[in-house]
Amino acid sequence: MASDAKIEGERRQRFETSSGIELPNDFNPQNTDPLDYDRDLGAPGDFPFTRGVRRNMYRGRFWTMRQYAGYATAEESNARYKYLLSQGTTGLSVAFDLPTQIGLDSDDPLAAGEVGKVGVAIDSLEDMERLFDGIPLDQVSTSMTINATAAILLCLYIAVARKQGVEPAKLRGTIQNDILKEYIARGTYIYPPEPSLRLITDTFAFCAREVPQWNTISISGYHIREAGATAVQEVAFTLANAITYTQAAINAGLEIDEFAPRLSFFFNAHNNLLEEVAKFRAARRLWARTMRDRFGARDPRSMMLRFHTQTAGSTLTAQQPEVNVVRTTIQALAAVLGGTQSLHTNAMDEALALPTEDSARLALRTQQVIAYESGVADTVDPLAGSYAIEQLTNEIERRAVDYIDKIEAMGGMLRAIETGYVQREIQEAAYRYQLAVESGEQIVVGVNRFRVEEEKPIPTLRIDPEIERRQIERVRALRARRDRIKTEAALAALEEAARGTENLLPRILDCVEALATVGEISGRLRRVWGEYREAVTI
Repeated sequence: MASDAKIEGERRQRFETSSGIELPNDFNPQNTDPLDYDRDLGAPGDFPFTRGVRRNMYRGRFWTMRQYAGYATAEESNARYKYLLSQGTTGLSVAFDLPTQIGLDSDDPLAAGEVGKVGVAIDSLEDMERLFDGIPLDQVSTSMTINATAAILLCLYIAVARKQGVEPAKLRGTIQNDILKEYIARGTYIYPPEPSLRLITDTFAFCAREVPQWNTISISGYHIREAGATAVQEVAFTLANAITYTQAAINAGLEIDEFAPRLSFFFNAHNNLLEEVAKFRAARRLWARTMRDRFGARDPRSMMLRFHTQTAGSTLTAQQPEVNVVRTTIQALAAVLGGTQSLHTNAMDEALALPTEDSARLALRTQQVIAYESGVADTVDPLAGSYAIEQLTNEIERRAVDYIDKIEAMGGMLRAIETGYVQREIQEAAYRYQLAVESGEQIVVGVNRFRVEEEKPIPTLRIDPEIERRQIERVRALRARRDRIKTEAALAALEEAARGTENLLPRILDCVEALATVGEISGRLRRVWGEYREAVTI
């Protein structure tokens, strides 16, 4: 990209985005790429979907307003969901505690001290029933942030729906189910990559037949960005993961247009407003071209990058937490201007604890003000044609393609993860950002500038330690009264199926309906597949 000559009296020697894209004094026809409207933008709802996946976008209906919530027991989380629904939330988003995420029951010694802390503890079908008690599953869309145990939690959800008299075909929602980013950035994996990919492709195939409205994966750039990646890296590594999943499904015998329409994505909304808007548009265009040109998709729905967005948890500060409301508002605005289908806004107190009811309501109100009062949802892709936005969209796409090509040359994303290449790229970006904060080059309001002498404490949510003891008693009581023979037969059948090639989802569903626990089901798969051990990259 061409750069203007330096002008005297500027605040910095160089202005650039988080991805190192240099910003000229102003964008104009002399320093931007020529724009071919039909090739590069197209009408909203048309290939390459740069301007959005629907013709009228928010003029027809707003994005789904979700508030990510889950803590302590199923009953307490259920009460929070009912409260959020009463306040205007249009979709549920479930946070699970760490033991549930890594396939441990609440009474496992390794779960000690973590039960119900960062999400809700789910050990069995009975817990899942309590979680959704009084919430008709044919009337809500539910997103579940779960990866290694995603297939199990989906089967629990289907089993609850059946008990409510709701057919699986009527269920709407998403499981994150993105294990590759766990190896890259987050760490809540269980099994090695190959069997993990098998679980994912089994889920694709099962849902295509049985739960056709369900989004079978939410390919996540969010956690990659939270680990320190730049906007360009977030797009590149997320789409490289998506390419891997798509190829794995094709290798497993699925037709591209059979499963691709239910792929979805999950992105971070960060502070740099213009770069973030351009990032979402670039990701959408690049995915459309990839699906059509590389994988031969013909169904337009297979080419649409539909995504959920969450505002950036890593930008929240414990200092002056009220300022987080301003950060979140800018980030949410970027997501809406970028065409998100679903949005969660972080609460101001989340750098300190799980959100209180009041802070969760304020976070939801942020979305509602943008939707109903700002006017930005009244016309589609309102920043289209801006020299700055279009040039940043082009540049992010170019740089993301460079990364993807490099990963392909290494042998693909699995190889890039195994060698630590992706992890090192993120670590280096995070290190550069931290140096900029420490030197004062990057200003963080309230942290390295504009501090206050005394911080006034704000109310925070505290989890009662007694909750862990009660949850342990509950899962042990379940094991004592269930039909032991029936449960063992279902688990044995799952273990045998895991040694073969059949689709595992029907077997997992049998297990959860026989009251096998999340830990027991995960344990049987561990027997067959073992556990993944990370290669250290520094």
